[in-house]
Amino acid sequence: MSDANTPHAPSAESDAGRRVPVDFYTPETYRTEESIGYLMRRIVAAVGQSVETRICEPGSPTYPQWVPLYKLNIGAATTVAELARACELDTGAMTRLLDRLEAKGLCRRVRSLEDRRVVNIELTDEGRAAAKEVPYVLSRVQNEHLAGFSKEEWEQLKGYLRRILDNAQALAVRGDKND
Repeated sequence: MSDANTPHAPSAESDAGRRVPVDFYTPETYRTEESIGYLMRRIVAAVGQSVETRICEPGSPTYPQWVPLYKLNIGAATTVAELARACELDTGAMTRLLDRLEAKGLCRRVRSLEDRRVVNIELTDEGRAAAKEVPYVLSRVQNEHLAGFSKEEWEQLKGYLRRILDNAQALAVRGDKND
């Protein structure tokens, strides 16, 4: 949930203590280009494009391939299933992504000796080298996109984004319980 840096504005709350949505958007005045979803998608696309332009070598990992490389390198996952969850991808998409990473010589799949149903993923030396570049490239790109922000504005922006994420997660939990 939110931390001490999350800005909190007064909000209407129901009897159950849940935040009640405010009508920032209405059908009569709705404009797609002003929606938070559209703006966030555009930002993610711009960041991804900037990362892609930093990767000049043919055969280097693409922006979507950097996340699993990084997660493997820091030990956040070791199996296909764990990596799919960590990267928020379904196992089919993760398998296709791993096929591409393996074809580039960045990782290999190794069947577990303890349980043959489990497939572990190991980075190759080339994969470890590529994964070590991830934080450098992403830090540079994100700092470029935050040009003109003060440290306080950056903290405030992260707090707002965390609050949106908290709301999204709460909606998902309530939706699951209503089914």
